[in-house]
Amino acid sequence: MSKRLAAIVLFKLSLMALFGFLCLLGNRVSAQAPPVTREKSPEPKAAVTGTPATAPAPGEKAWGILREGIKDKSADKRAQAVRALGLVTGNVEAENSAITALEDKNPSVRSAAAVALGSMHAERAKLALEGALEDSEPVVVLAAANSLLLLHDSLGYDIYFAVLTGERRADKGLIKGQLDTLKNKNQMAKLGFEEGIGFIPFAGMGYEAFKTVTKNDSSPLRAAAAKQLAHDPDPATAKALVAATKDKKWQVRAAALEAIAQRDDSSLLDEIAPALSDEKDVVRFTAAACVAHLTDTPAKKDKAKP
Repeated sequence: MSKRLAAIVLFKLSLMALFGFLCLLGNRVSAQAPPVTREKSPEPKAAVTGTPATAPAPGEKAWGILREGIKDKSADKRAQAVRALGLVTGNVEAENSAITALEDKNPSVRSAAAVALGSMHAERAKLALEGALEDSEPVVVLAAANSLLLLHDSLGYDIYFAVLTGERRADKGLIKGQLDTLKNKNQMAKLGFEEGIGFIPFAGMGYEAFKTVTKNDSSPLRAAAAKQLAHDPDPATAKALVAATKDKKWQVRAAALEAIAQRDDSSLLDEIAPALSDEKDVVRFTAAACVAHLTDTPAKKDKAKP
């Protein structure tokens, strides 16, 4: 009986020893193995600070295009950009840019600047435009004259008087060396053809000659000058217009009669009466309308006289 009890005790001690050995072995394995990490869900990304790049506003883009065009090496591009400034009214930068362009080395750019200043009604540009009347290029002078009239500056009339008559007024010295060009009909015809007389308004004229300018005819340019003189109060202009009703070119005669009608001066009735017998229908009709209008208009007093 004692032997059996001793065997049981020995068996239990063996089991306990084996269990302890296994526990010790398990602890060592756990200590050597790398720690197990749980996979974490991705954290939300932090918001990006700062303003992302955006396209420029239309206004900024537009001015960028104009500024580049005004400074372009090509005179044609500069002229196109400067002329386009005439659409921008009441803007200081546009006015300043056009005034600066009056000093450009290229006459096409200077002419475009003069046109733009008139189109945008830049009142503070009058002095600069008056200076442009001294330009060596007739195309610039004519563009400046037209813009001055748009700005209600009577100095523009002096230029158109010279274009119509080939002479400058005795008390005016604005044209100087350019007068030779204005007297030369071939050069004036060439000027009108090349520029398309784009700076002289023809609205309401309705004459076929104003639709097609020929290289050897200066009459459209002179006719346009007559129309521009319609509201010039100088008595010398009235005499010049009466003389133009006897011009060799019917376009000039018709334009002069239209201008006289707009002057509302019935004192000129007797002097234009011969035009009622003009051989050209359009001149005769214009003369008839002019006479009919002035017949119902009181005579104006000569403002030049005290």
